Amino acid sequence: MSGFGWAYVDCDDIRHTNVDGVTGSVMFLTGNNSISGSNMFRYNYNGSIPDAGAQSSLILTGTFHISGAISASSYHFENVTDIDVSGSTRFGNSADDNHSRTGSFWIDNGSSVFFTASATSQQTFVKGFGGNYTQVGAAAYTASTSDYIIGVALNSNVVVTIPSPADFSAGAVMVIKDEVQTRSGTNIILTSAVGTAYQFDDGFTYTITGSMPAVSIYSNGSNWFVF
Repeated sequence: MSGFGWAYVDCDDIRHTNVDGVTGSVMFLTGNNSISGSNMFRYNYNGSIPDAGAQSSLILTGTFHISGAISASSYHFENVTDIDVSGSTRFGNSADDNHSRTGSFWIDNGSSVFFTASATSQQTFVKGFGGNYTQVGAAAYTASTSDYIIGVALNSNVVVTIPSPADFSAGAVMVIKDEVQTRSGTNIILTSAVGTAYQFDDGFTYTITGSMPAVSIYSNGSNWFVF
C-alpha cells in the first residue's frame, strides 16, 4: 500500500481582506483590499438598530450626489430654506389636476406686489382686473361659465340664455352691456334655459331696455339676481 506524508503549502502570498464597521453599516472599499463600514452609512435591515429609522431603511448622514433621476412614491423634506430649479415652468399636466396650498399667496414683479390672497382675512386683492369678454352679434346666444362681460352688438332683439346659477356656483358675477348706440325699439332679453326653475329676481326672463344700458347679475347657487 502507498503511504502519504505531510504536505506544506506556503500561504504568504494569499491576499487578506480586512473587514471593519459598526452593526448595520454598508461596506465599501477603502483601498489596499480592505472594506469597512461607517455609522454615517447604514442599512437597518431588521429594525434592530434603534436610531436608524424603520425596518428596511437606508440611512445616510452627509451629502448625496446623484447624476441620474430619482423615482419615489413620496418625498419628505425637512428644514427646506431654498429650492433652486431649472427647466419647464409648467404646473400640472391635465385639466383634472387640482393644486392646493395652505397659507397666504402673493405675486410681485420684483418691485411691487400686484396680487395677494390672504389666508388670514380670506380676501384677494389685485392692482388691475380684467374679465373674459364676449361680443354677441347674433339674435340668440347661450352664455357659459367662462363668460364675464357680454357685449351685445346686434341692432335687433337679442335673447341671451343664462345657464343655471348652480353651474356657476354661488357668488358668480356676469355683466351684460348693450353696445348699440341706437337700438330702435328692440330689446335684450335674458332668459333661463327651457324647462328650468331658476329666475332673475322674480321672473324667468329679464328685459334690458333704454339707451345703451348695462346690468350685472350674480348667482346665489339657486337663482340669479340683478344689481
